[in-house]
Amino acid sequence: MTAPLQVPPGYRAHDPESLRGYLAEISAVRDRLGGDPAAWTIEEFGDGNLNLVFKVRGPEMGVAVKQALPYLRLVGEGWPLPLERAHFEHMALSHEARHAPGLVPEIYHYDETLALIAMELLEPHIIMRHGMIAGTVYPRFADDLSTFAANTLFFTSDLALKAAEKKAMVGAFAGNTELCKITEDLIFTEPYMVAERNRWTAPYLDPLAAAIREDGDLKVAISRLKVKFMCDAEAMLHGDLHTGSVMLTPEETRVIDPEFAFMGPMGFDTGAVIANLLIAYFSQVGYESAPGGRDAYRAWVLRATADFWNGFRAKFKKLWEENGTGDAYPAPLFASEVGQKRLAAEREAYLDRLFADTLGFAAAKMIRRILGLAHNIDLEKIADEKVRATAEARCLRLARDMMVNTGAYTSIEAVCGQAERLNGWEPKLGG
Repeated sequence: MTAPLQVPPGYRAHDPESLRGYLAEISAVRDRLGGDPAAWTIEEFGDGNLNLVFKVRGPEMGVAVKQALPYLRLVGEGWPLPLERAHFEHMALSHEARHAPGLVPEIYHYDETLALIAMELLEPHIIMRHGMIAGTVYPRFADDLSTFAANTLFFTSDLALKAAEKKAMVGAFAGNTELCKITEDLIFTEPYMVAERNRWTAPYLDPLAAAIREDGDLKVAISRLKVKFMCDAEAMLHGDLHTGSVMLTPEETRVIDPEFAFMGPMGFDTGAVIANLLIAYFSQVGYESAPGGRDAYRAWVLRATADFWNGFRAKFKKLWEENGTGDAYPAPLFASEVGQKRLAAEREAYLDRLFADTLGFAAAKMIRRILGLAHNIDLEKIADEKVRATAEARCLRLARDMMVNTGAYTSIEAVCGQAERLNGWEPKLGG
């Protein structure tokens, strides 16, 4: 028997009509929407696994309303989740807005009891995954995302913060344990074992799924990454920074949905971006009308992948050079000319280590999206299951190599080059 869901007094999950009455009493929202609340249009839509999301439109403008449910929407009431995740999302959005202004939606209202956030309605922005399935080029994406990642990670790290400030942030996000547990189970554990929630494109991927469950080197590598995820509180992470958490147009980019935010290893965020770009790269085979029909788009995806990482690295290093005010690598230790040269070399070594972490976490994200519970629509929408499995097998082969042989990839260009080679590989499938 399922335990009753735990909700605070006063909580209720809204529907369009109850939301109308609620928002009519919130001046910060009502004044933005304008007009008679009875004439507002309210549409509930779900593009994720966790929450209720509404589009509310008035004569003046629109507002997006996101409300947490006390369970995982993807599964149902049998998987309870704490409503407090809205608190962590609101806190993360506030930090992100300060460090990466213009790259997250503006918040208009937050209700802790209802676990509800009213924010800027992003239109005509679309979820990036949908645009990539359609073959849309986003010229600003790599620059905007590398700015977002560099700024939010650097300015919430010990490189920029005094120790007391950093420890306060660790404490503030420490309670987001349930969403971290989802990550720990669904990304770092279940895809590598027999687990009821796992699924894949059967029977074609049966041999690959079985091989991964028996791969001792891969299990050690993923376990090391899991320890890093649980123990290394390097900076405030978005925690779910993939192409489904980016809304954009060719001219503008916004990052949404940081409810998985916590203090963790920086490479988890940068790895998530790269993983989802590589998945999108391999998935193009399912959307071309003739062989090679998406070659130009594939080339853009790989350029965006390289531009994201190279841009991130350059921006992060520059932020450190100009804003190294934290208690890590204290300036007085490196005040001399010799010290400055040594610190410059250490910055490069630090970013090399971060690149290795990025590749490992990217690989983990790729594997979970193919063998675990929650998949990417980039691959899921490929109607021909054998074509889908071919793309997935290519992803899995690259991911396994990135995680186990990380040191062989000394640049993002090396990763992109291997992706290009594997895109012509014909895997041996089951079935």
